[in-house]
Amino acid sequence: MVTPVTPNRFAGQTAIVTGAGSGIGKATAVRLAQEGARVIAGDVLPARLQELVDQYPDLDIHTVDGDISREDTTTRLVAAANNRIDVVANVAGVMDGFLPVAEVDDATWERVFGINITGMMRLCRAAVPIMAAGGGGAIVNVTSEAGLRGGAAGVAYTASKHAVIGLTRNTSVMYSAQGIRCNAVAPGGVQTNIEAPMLSPLAGSVLGPVFQHVVPPVATAEQLAAAITWLASPDAANITGVVLASDGGWSAL
Repeated sequence: MVTPVTPNRFAGQTAIVTGAGSGIGKATAVRLAQEGARVIAGDVLPARLQELVDQYPDLDIHTVDGDISREDTTTRLVAAANNRIDVVANVAGVMDGFLPVAEVDDATWERVFGINITGMMRLCRAAVPIMAAGGGGAIVNVTSEAGLRGGAAGVAYTASKHAVIGLTRNTSVMYSAQGIRCNAVAPGGVQTNIEAPMLSPLAGSVLGPVFQHVVPPVATAEQLAAAITWLASPDAANITGVVLASDGGWSAL
């Protein structure tokens, strides 16, 4: 079950959402817009963004296509916000084939870090001064259960999602006096189209039995969007620097 939208909770606000063409990002962009925000929706695939606006023609959603690991994509997302940013939801992410450190190649490592953390950092870096000039704002970064433990993915994804938590906590400390809150959501398994092949026989032998016995039911993208929008909303005005596990209890096992 997902809580109903709260009408006008983000009325008059502008939000940037990455990875908005599918999955958690799409659900977050839609929910923010349904709750009154003007949403700048970014995704690497233009066709997905077009499908989003076609599906929700009555919502205030504007699209920017591009690879979030490229700095020019950040520049265009911020430009589309027209010098006002109240909310940033950093959702875009990729997996790593569950490759352990002895098997990971440089290209996989650099791609995963480029999308999962460097692009996130750049968007935070660009948004924070605009938020501060406007009196504050809220950033919600998507980490993962892999950011809380060592046995949920490969080394590149795991390291990148640990880095998301460091980015989140440091940003919360540095900018809280300027009215900027920064939190993270840590999903477990979610029904999305993110590619997650297990390319390593070693990972399969080590993690396969774990996943068969301890992973809780898979969440919906809408359930994660509800958590993200709550953290971004005034309802969470006293919360910053938090990593909220939205994982069906996996982190409690």
